Amino acid sequence: MSTDEYDLIVIGAGPVGENVADRAVQGGLSVIVIESELVGGECSYWACMPSKALLRSGQALRAAQHVQGVIGGELDPTEVLARRNSFTSDWSDDGQVKWLQSAGIDLARGQGRISGEREVTVTDDDGTERVLRARHAVAVSTGSDAAIAPIPGLAEAAPWTSREATSAQEVPASLAIIGGGVVAVEMATAYASLGAKVTVISRGGLLAKMEPFAGELVEKGLRADGVDVRTNTGTARVDRDDDGVTITLDDGTEIRAAEVLAATGRQPRSDDIGLETIGLEPGEYIRTDDTLRVQGHDWLYAVGDVNGRVLLTHQGKYQARAAGDVIAARANGDEIDDATWGRHVASADAAAVPQVVFSDPEVASVGLTAAAAQDAGHTTRVVDAELGSTAGASLHADGYTGTARMVVDTDRDVILGVTFVGADVSEMLQAATFAVVGEVPISRLWHAVPAYPTMNEIWLRLLEAYGRQSA
Repeated sequence: MSTDEYDLIVIGAGPVGENVADRAVQGGLSVIVIESELVGGECSYWACMPSKALLRSGQALRAAQHVQGVIGGELDPTEVLARRNSFTSDWSDDGQVKWLQSAGIDLARGQGRISGEREVTVTDDDGTERVLRARHAVAVSTGSDAAIAPIPGLAEAAPWTSREATSAQEVPASLAIIGGGVVAVEMATAYASLGAKVTVISRGGLLAKMEPFAGELVEKGLRADGVDVRTNTGTARVDRDDDGVTITLDDGTEIRAAEVLAATGRQPRSDDIGLETIGLEPGEYIRTDDTLRVQGHDWLYAVGDVNGRVLLTHQGKYQARAAGDVIAARANGDEIDDATWGRHVASADAAAVPQVVFSDPEVASVGLTAAAAQDAGHTTRVVDAELGSTAGASLHADGYTGTARMVVDTDRDVILGVTFVGADVSEMLQAATFAVVGEVPISRLWHAVPAYPTMNEIWLRLLEAYGRQSA
């Protein structure tokens, strides 16, 4: 058994682990990352990239068909899947490994388990063990797995999870989706566009954590695309036979499908990384402070999904930049900038998280919903405006419909949250994120003039409505 020493050991070589390692190397530390699957992680091969590749072709076709003068058009599912495969490099991580090498980051293949303070043991496929010791820190960036809801028969029915849905090499004739969150909505949109008969079964409404109108408009869009949407509907059990699956609903209704997708949440990938050796609970989220350090273990960090703060790739990479920088700063004896919005903290996790749902229509949001702002004790005013009222939206698509909402803290006259629902609204989100993170006063936003004719004119409609309400 060999033993090697590095300044920092990172368990998990997904986008979060890669970014922790890169920032630490730039800070002068020696770093090794450990990966049991593919370098690049969930996002590169089974989540963000393949899912958006599956969705994009349908989005492009629908966009064209909503402009007068465009006639016909259809998707070739085989070519759509081939394009998706290209974005995963056919599930080869050769390019990602080359990037690690170019960045000066070492790689260990195998299962990494914490085996003591600042110590990780790596077991490769043939059982060979290698002990790694960290001079300064260990960062856990192992991500999360799909959670299978405890519905009778579901686990035994060999359901698809997000991994199978984003990597399938054939489009099933029919697909039943249990769940009403982002994965459920996006995969329903993708597979309906590819010709599958899709049913969505949600025990509540769709996109329940977002503004209510978002789920309502997305449900309307799914129905328009031929999806059978069953909201406020429970699933009693699932059974598989040689011909597919049968989903029995709480009211006794049965739905038949070739495949069933369990889109019922996520769970931390922390059950087999040695947490028990240092007094932490395997299978649970690893709680941290805002510098991503684990309480009671000044050498241990948890970054990305595994800490449960925000389960989004871009937010995990944001955490990774803070974590990599602060690990290097502490190792080098530099000053730590850990005040709110400082370089070494992940302040945006609390109330400034941007998110896009690539459905039809799209949902783009940042910050607090109206309900969340009220629950947090803010005094607010909520302003809604129709996206179709702008010249830019009318030019973008014939009969454009969509809604925007701005949640304002009236005590400070700053925006707490913004939600857009409509075609291609994702490209407008960064302006809203700047406004929320920067706490830009409403009076100053009047001077941020949107170009004409673009959909960004919605900001004028929102500000005008807020001004009338404030008068």
